[in-house]
Amino acid sequence: MSSQSSSECCTYKSFAPLFLRLALGIMIFPHGAQKLLGWFGGYGYSGTMAFFTNNLHIPWLFALAAILIEFFGGIALVLGLCTRIAALLVGVELVVAAFMVHVGNGFFMNWTGQQKGEGYEFFILVAGISLALILKGGGACALDNLLCCKGKAPEAPKA
Repeated sequence: MSSQSSSECCTYKSFAPLFLRLALGIMIFPHGAQKLLGWFGGYGYSGTMAFFTNNLHIPWLFALAAILIEFFGGIALVLGLCTRIAALLVGVELVVAAFMVHVGNGFFMNWTGQQKGEGYEFFILVAGISLALILKGGGACALDNLLCCKGKAPEAPKA
């Protein structure tokens, strides 16, 4: 954090966090759009809520949170808006999903269709990216900087 701003959302204009938040946001948004709107072959809000509550026995409030976090968290990450909060919510939601659904399927993704479901290797990446964004913020081109740093995000320190 810079001494130029007392705001916790202001970050250095570094490109590494920009690429991380774009990757995480672009990855998670379609999953949220499937669940909320039925886009990309998803079941939409009603179908997803029914599956989460009836099949996975997730309380409706947590099912709703998962849907909203994936949809709006993805948008927030792409925009760099409330980056640390969005990264925390997306990271926690997907780590919970990994433990609830994917740990029993082993480590590896199901690339060959030989397992009963997807493993948890992907979720390790999500947790790492989320943690980096929580610690470093949104980086360059983040709305956080425009809103919290009075439009003047500090330059990243030279290595």
